[in-house]
Amino acid sequence: MTDASWTERAVVLVLMAASLALSWWRFRKVLYTIRGSRPTPDFAVTPAGPRIRQFLWEVMAQGKVIWQRPLPGLAHAFVFWGFCAFALVTCNHLASAFGAGFLSPASGFGRFYFGFVAVWALAVAISIAGLFVRRFFVRPVWLGEVSAESGVIAFLIFALMATYLAGLWFPDVTVAGRAMWWAHTLALLIFLPLIPHTKHLHLALSPLTVFLRRQGFSRIPPLAGDEDFGLDTGKDVTRIDALQAFTCVECGRCTEHCPAYNTGKVLNPKEIVLGLRGYLREFGPASEAPLLGQHISEEAAFQCTTCGGCEFQCPVGIQHLPMIVGLRRGAVNTGKWEDEYGTKLFLNLERNGNALGFAASERQKFIEKNALAIYDGTQEYCLWLGCMGSYDPQGREIVLALARVLRHRNITFGVLRKEKCTGDPARRLGNDLAFSQVAEANIETLRAAKVGKLVSICPHCVRTIGTDWREFGASFEIEHHSELLARLDPPAGPASPPVETVVFHDPCYLGRYRNVYDQPRAVIARSAEIVEPPRARERSFCCGAGGGQMFLGEEKGKRVNVTRAEELVATGATVIGTACPFCQTMFRDALGVVTQAPPKLLDIAQIAAASLPPDSV
Repeated sequence: MTDASWTERAVVLVLMAASLALSWWRFRKVLYTIRGSRPTPDFAVTPAGPRIRQFLWEVMAQGKVIWQRPLPGLAHAFVFWGFCAFALVTCNHLASAFGAGFLSPASGFGRFYFGFVAVWALAVAISIAGLFVRRFFVRPVWLGEVSAESGVIAFLIFALMATYLAGLWFPDVTVAGRAMWWAHTLALLIFLPLIPHTKHLHLALSPLTVFLRRQGFSRIPPLAGDEDFGLDTGKDVTRIDALQAFTCVECGRCTEHCPAYNTGKVLNPKEIVLGLRGYLREFGPASEAPLLGQHISEEAAFQCTTCGGCEFQCPVGIQHLPMIVGLRRGAVNTGKWEDEYGTKLFLNLERNGNALGFAASERQKFIEKNALAIYDGTQEYCLWLGCMGSYDPQGREIVLALARVLRHRNITFGVLRKEKCTGDPARRLGNDLAFSQVAEANIETLRAAKVGKLVSICPHCVRTIGTDWREFGASFEIEHHSELLARLDPPAGPASPPVETVVFHDPCYLGRYRNVYDQPRAVIARSAEIVEPPRARERSFCCGAGGGQMFLGEEKGKRVNVTRAEELVATGATVIGTACPFCQTMFRDALGVVTQAPPKLLDIAQIAAASLPPDSV
């Protein structure tokens, strides 16, 4: 509208001022809450390269949105890209009322750009209509309650696109043209103040959240001094936590992939994030009120298996696990969490140095009985046994199978004389004192032994040693046995009859945490046919052991390991392949419940050892 009257200009100016003022009034509350939270410990923007790459992939390219949920993801991506294309047109639209329009259909670029945006307007209109139908009529269960405001926002977006397209057909000087101009303007100015008040706040915050999130998958931040006990009260909430809480788009992807939620537990990772948001809105960031209680359930926080499915799936950069572990820290480190199984676990770590409660002499007997060499600094690898490899009968079988393969390939290795639990269950349950005690003792032992490269059968040990111990200045080189075995050439000579079909279960701490998917499959493929379960690779369903859950007694609802075992058995494979001793233990317990004739349960090391010549030592 290039010929607006002074009255029309005054009305537009007043409406713009009102819209922007209301938007700022609502947004400033969020901004002040985020800025009022405490600084995030151990946070640095540098190195910026990885942040820029993840910003370009996840925000600009909408890579994660599309890749993990293609149809609705593509619809969301069209809406985002359409809004990016509309930015220039929107500025021109408002400027034209004051005679300052800079795009003209008469110019070559203007004619091209208006047509270019028209294509996007059509794509956005179709996409937002599809998303509206999905949210209000299809209504996937993980979306939860659907707010009426979502419908209003969808209508306004559709109206913006429809009025733009209609306006292209009518000249500004006509009544219809002016009507479309005003309808478009009103839809835009009503839309803006709604953004800070709804889940659509992610339009403004998610690019920042993706760029500023903590580096590293599910990395637990260090405590900031002796007075930091984790997320206990509002004053403990960091700026990153607050920013992520207000960014949640409530899409339910985290809920859809949460093993606790899918087996009838109280936990819903989306509600943890929204609970923190609700707390901050009610009490503010400096409150002394406890975080666990009215807005966030303590029971829910301690049902998490730390599988990482929620964080991996989140399209707006929210890191659920540091938040959940932070809440556990706040409860455990302040003595507020009371659980007999948790107490027993912590006492086992303190008294025996392992999560299973066995005497250290049992580990020594196993080493001597099977003639495992002691690491003396000359061997290629130090084989880290871990609690399961040291004390669990099935875990010991995995260790011996791996030892057989390594000896056959003339790879030298040795084990430590003394070894304590890495502290993984204590770390994930939030007991920083128990974790630090065993971690520091192990670090001293490894340094004294001058250990070079480590290999372990346990992904949890690999993660804790390779990542969590860095908090204490450790930087040991460690890998999972699947990575080592995959590098070895296939064995030569006659082999035992191959296993017919193997369905491989991706351990959470090997897959999502370490991005190791192909290596264990490569090991299995040398002697068997691989069958994939419905949920595999990055979408793998947890076995239920992680996050200390293996030691916390009977679950509520259906057991996670039973749900996963049913999926694996349903594939018809003759063998269930694992690459984690925790997974193997959980499935061994579940298979007796699932079927009367369970398939074999073998670790990839056992599968590799079975293909060796019979006379191999």
